[in-house]
Amino acid sequence: MEENLILSDNSAPSNFIHDFIDEDLKEGVYNKIQTRFPPEPNGYLHIGHAKAICIDFGTAQKYGGVCNLRFDDTNPTKEDVEYVDAIMEDIKWLGFNWANVYYASDYFDFIYECALKLIDKGLAYVDESTADKIREMRGTLTEPGTESPYRNRPVDETRELFKKMTAGEIEEGKMVLRAKIDMSSSNLNMRDPVIYRVLKAHHHRTGDKWCVYPMYDFAHPLSDAKEGVTHSLCSLEFENHRPLYNWVLEAADIKGGPRQIEFARMNVNYTLTSKRKCLKLVNDGLVSGWDDPRMATICGMRRRGFPAEAVREFVDKIGVSKAYSVIDYALLESCVRDNLNLNAERAMAVLRPLRIIIDNYPEDKTEEISVEINPNKPELGNKTVIFSREIFIEQDDFMLDPPGKYFRLCPQKEVRLKGAYYIKYASHETDDGGNITTVHCTYDPESRGGETPDGRKVKGTLHWVSKDSAIKATVRLYDRLFNVENPSDEEGVSSFADNLNPNSLVVLDDCLIDKEIENAKPGDTFQFMRQGYFTVDKDSKPGELVFNRTVALKDSFVKKK
Repeated sequence: MEENLILSDNSAPSNFIHDFIDEDLKEGVYNKIQTRFPPEPNGYLHIGHAKAICIDFGTAQKYGGVCNLRFDDTNPTKEDVEYVDAIMEDIKWLGFNWANVYYASDYFDFIYECALKLIDKGLAYVDESTADKIREMRGTLTEPGTESPYRNRPVDETRELFKKMTAGEIEEGKMVLRAKIDMSSSNLNMRDPVIYRVLKAHHHRTGDKWCVYPMYDFAHPLSDAKEGVTHSLCSLEFENHRPLYNWVLEAADIKGGPRQIEFARMNVNYTLTSKRKCLKLVNDGLVSGWDDPRMATICGMRRRGFPAEAVREFVDKIGVSKAYSVIDYALLESCVRDNLNLNAERAMAVLRPLRIIIDNYPEDKTEEISVEINPNKPELGNKTVIFSREIFIEQDDFMLDPPGKYFRLCPQKEVRLKGAYYIKYASHETDDGGNITTVHCTYDPESRGGETPDGRKVKGTLHWVSKDSAIKATVRLYDRLFNVENPSDEEGVSSFADNLNPNSLVVLDDCLIDKEIENAKPGDTFQFMRQGYFTVDKDSKPGELVFNRTVALKDSFVKKK
């Protein structure tokens, strides 16, 4: 049975990764534990990376070890300092701290020396074949590969050509350095993989020092070893790369190197994590940016108002296994909802206001109504909101001719205003188009707080905002970006764009909130009573608050038929 990963409790049940580590420690293979989180700085982190971060940092945390942050910056044409900064911010937001920050480029000299060692041992050669020809010679899953005509070129010749590649004397695509392993291996990764290529590009850290750059499968194990990593934890797609990982370490004469352990990736339905496709969404203006609250990026989730604790709880609940699975997005929302229910301050807000005038309430009178800050945290006490003759309720909370089992305001039913009085319908006003603009009501002065002398009860309780304390705000109602469960399966942007949820964003500009939260700052989250959880967006300005709906009070998403 799959067991869950617990990040902070050393006595918690283990998982198969921890079982392997326990075995290694018991047998004395390692006497300390060191992991690393090695993202490539060519994009923004997403929900899948959150799992890797929790596993890498959480494992080190459990064993009192070290987890470093190492940027895999071996491809300068796709990397940028912008992504480095964003990745650091995301990790810190999730609640983790690295022991050290390293870059694969820190080890370029060491990796280069290892390549020379392989050449001298006859385990690497310079190949002048085209990329297409190398791909063709690789063979298939059912047919062995064929050896390159350059495979047996003399060591001295290979060394000289590799030096020319390094010196910038060779054009891009004309030569590569390949490992000499086994062209008949059943594992395609072992069929003489390319380990260095010519790339005349400016590197964001090493500048123009290098004209050759190592391939990931060569640089990664050597970086792990140089850094002192004991357990290289990675997602399951690297399982077939493990023989190459181990071969590189052995060929470079590295003893007692890291142990690679793979786990299943996090796959969440209704989300898109392909960097290429996400970039297309951004560039085509289908979303506002990488931190659009509908994106499955960590910065998008943060902007939407997802608590870091809820994301970690989500990762914890799905556990660690090798089995492929797709997690329901509703589970992530449930974790967010549970966390905010416990922690979010309550607030009065009306998203689609309908004016209510209480005819028998004194025109010049206002009252302070006490409401709980959070019923789950009574120690926080209460706060006050202003009640007056003119208030606003939700348009959906009034109907002239309601269906059965309608318990909100209508001519036939009395309702309670949250924390205030019972009111009942008296009359209404309409505009020239017949739309209701104002509803007149009467109130029972003896019903404050929901108690009446005659003991009568009502089934409907409405939230409200008083005209005397209402301020305008913009509210963005976010929902899932896609109508299909697996948007990554779509052939191209034109096809998966057709499956965008047209209701993934609805903007309401004339919302009213109680002024007691007018000084809220970006990132502050509230439960708008009876509505859901809402977070102040970074687009807010003094006197112009913008709220993102983080999650509704309950899951209301309907799958596309």
